[in-house]
Amino acid sequence: MFNPYDHEHAELLTESVEQIVDPLASLLARARERDDADLVYVNDNHGDFTAGREDIIEAALQGERPDLVKPFVPSRESRFLTKVRHSGFYSTPLGYLLGRLGTRRVVITGQVTEQCVLYTALDAYVRHFEIRVPPSAVAHIDAELGKAALRMMEANMRAELCDLEDCLD
Repeated sequence: MFNPYDHEHAELLTESVEQIVDPLASLLARARERDDADLVYVNDNHGDFTAGREDIIEAALQGERPDLVKPFVPSRESRFLTKVRHSGFYSTPLGYLLGRLGTRRVVITGQVTEQCVLYTALDAYVRHFEIRVPPSAVAHIDAELGKAALRMMEANMRAELCDLEDCLD
């Protein structure tokens, strides 16, 4: 969610992100209140291999749409991993971390449904995690591809497309 929105598809993406800000912020707040939920942020480094957590967040806050970033800024104590490609698992310690935490189920949210969300779900599936995806907490660039990606996650990866109220149960 820490995106400066200064790329080719930013306008299409921001239209979708605007729709998920409140639902996703609500889900994150509920997750933070629970003792049985481990919140892990995984964000693209946008090709800057010197960028750390603070750099990524600051670049997004200084970007075109800080209003779409501010609701998601994590506390300093939050787990935050950087990724280099679409999947949150690819070349990151996410799988190891989830194993150490004893995680059985992942709830995947964020952007872009037809890219990062889809590929992260696939990598979670091949690692034998149960997958939940709340459609109201994922943003797309292409609406039709986003819908198709959700169908693929449900049909091919046994992902549960859940309502926000049920995703953490």
